[in-house]
Amino acid sequence: MPHHLSRWLGLSGSVLLAIAAYLGGALPGSELRPTPVSIWQSRHGPLIIVLWLVGTGLLAWAWWTLRDRVPSTRWALVTAGLWVLPLLVAPPLASRDVYAYSCQGASYAAGINPYEQGVSALPCPWIDTISYIWRDTPAPYGPLFVMIAGAVVRLTGSLDPDTALTVNIALFRLLAVAGVALTAACLPTLARRCGVPVPRALWLALASPLVGVHLVSGAHNDALMIGMLVAGLAVVAANPGRRWPLLAGGVLLGLAGAVKVTALVVVPFAVLAALVGPYRIRALLRDGLPVAGGALVAVAGATLAAGLDFGWIAGLEQGGLVIAWTSPPTAVGQTAGYVAALFGADVDALPVTRTIGMLVLAVLLVWLWWRARTRDPLWHAGLALAATVALAPLFHPWYWLWPMAVLAATTHLSTRWFALVALVSSFLVLPDGTGLPRFTKMPGAPLMTLLVIVVAVRLVRSARAGRRPATVDSPAD
Repeated sequence: MPHHLSRWLGLSGSVLLAIAAYLGGALPGSELRPTPVSIWQSRHGPLIIVLWLVGTGLLAWAWWTLRDRVPSTRWALVTAGLWVLPLLVAPPLASRDVYAYSCQGASYAAGINPYEQGVSALPCPWIDTISYIWRDTPAPYGPLFVMIAGAVVRLTGSLDPDTALTVNIALFRLLAVAGVALTAACLPTLARRCGVPVPRALWLALASPLVGVHLVSGAHNDALMIGMLVAGLAVVAANPGRRWPLLAGGVLLGLAGAVKVTALVVVPFAVLAALVGPYRIRALLRDGLPVAGGALVAVAGATLAAGLDFGWIAGLEQGGLVIAWTSPPTAVGQTAGYVAALFGADVDALPVTRTIGMLVLAVLLVWLWWRARTRDPLWHAGLALAATVALAPLFHPWYWLWPMAVLAATTHLSTRWFALVALVSSFLVLPDGTGLPRFTKMPGAPLMTLLVIVVAVRLVRSARAGRRPATVDSPAD
């Protein structure tokens, strides 16, 4: 497909998605407990579904077909920018999280600790826009983002509630755009240091449907976290052995973790990337300590500045409230329950499989770090983020953008596998925020369990093949 045709097909898809957002997006007055049936039965239901399906399909196809043959850096940036524009001015699409940001900011601005009480404690003037499950739960975000949300609400405090909510959405969306722009500015440095083509890296990280729909239209704070994470890794990669730049890179990574704690997974790998020469304990202390120290200072500083102590860590448990087969450990637990039901038993295997998932993740992160000592630590940082997303109790489509941004700039191997995950994830949430995995537990959970088994078997076989000594044929006598 010609490049210019792909550009305009993607833009057409983005326009269709923007229209779907106006007709039936995650609007303030829309259904808070939507289902695929309820959106179909709404006023413009069939049209909304068609617009969403065709729009996402066009955007996804245009992105997928060009993932390994982008003409230039400028072309990639201009095209990604064009695709984002229609969604930038449309109502929120596929998520109501931006309303929760406003209420959590209002709670913090009113002196309420959002890590101890839900937004219903204020009560928030926009509580009717938030899904019921999140009204009485603590905030799951880091202290820096809570302070940012509080600042946004204070800026609009003199406006009437409806106008204030609209301005809040616009401000959160501008923050998301700033995060995407920061990624665009820093990703080329990271890609060049890793010897990866810059146009391809930018295309994979910025032009997927997940970016426009979830980061920009949905205004998710993941955009800000990804931007600072990529910036921190870029600074570290460009300045190994230089103490003050490494300290600055660590601070950026710590600030990313103060938005969403998941970003801190990359810090140990950034420590390795800071080393000059081979891995040595002395080099680790000399070059790696500024990175680790900068990250620690940033997280502690944001926590103290917010005045909330470390209560924000408890909010990380809230992800377990959502049960969806898109999380492999959750899918395995669901499948175990279904199999037990066939024999008349009522078994809740989720706590067990989710705990096993976290234990496997801990072991895998240690193994990846140990392996990264003699290999590319930045690529292993991307793998660590991918493992974190895959083994967590909850998976939202936009979570996959965390490892995508790093892997796009660091991998020399095929990009098909992680691009395919992004492609499939683009179709998992309807315009009004209805998550399809919640309504497709069968056959979703068994199929995901089967995929887990297949991947595990292939990994074991690959590991055995790697350890098997090569045989050399004996010369004929």
